[in-house]
Amino acid sequence: MAEVERTFVAVKPDGVQRGLVGEVISRFEARGLKLIGLKMLQVTPSLAEKHYGEHIGKPFFAGLVKFITSGPLVAMVWEGKGAITLARNVIGATNPANAAPGTIRGDLCVEIGRNVVHGSDGPESASREISIFFQDSELLSCWSRNIDTWVSE
Repeated sequence: MAEVERTFVAVKPDGVQRGLVGEVISRFEARGLKLIGLKMLQVTPSLAEKHYGEHIGKPFFAGLVKFITSGPLVAMVWEGKGAITLARNVIGATNPANAAPGTIRGDLCVEIGRNVVHGSDGPESASREISIFFQDSELLSCWSRNIDTWVSE
C-alpha cells in the first residue's frame, strides 16, 4: 500500500492565461488527492532559477526562466497515498504528443513548450519544490475530508 505523500504542482503561465486553473484542480480532486496549499504568484527570475536549478547550464535553461516568469502561475501542494505517481499520471507525458488521452497534457496541450502544468517527478524534487514555493505554515494537511474514507482504505 502506498504511503501518504506530498507533491508540488504548478499551473504554468500558459495554463493561467488559457483559463485552465479550475480544470487542472478538478482533475486532481477527482483523482482523490487533497489540496493542502494553493497560491497565485508572479515568479521572479531568482525564484525561477532556484526552481529550475538542476537545468542550469543546459541550452534550454534561459527559455525555461523566460517562460515561467512571463505571467502568473498557480502553485499547489497535493497530498495523498502515492500522490507523486498519481499526479504524474494525471498530468501525462512531458511532451503532449506522447501524452495519453485523458491526461491534462493529452487533452489540453499541443507543444512541449506550452504544456500547461508542472509536477514533481519524485520525493526529493517534491520536497525541494514545495519548500521553494511554500512555508510549512501555509500547508494545511491537518484538515480532514469526509470523502477520504471513500477514496482510500
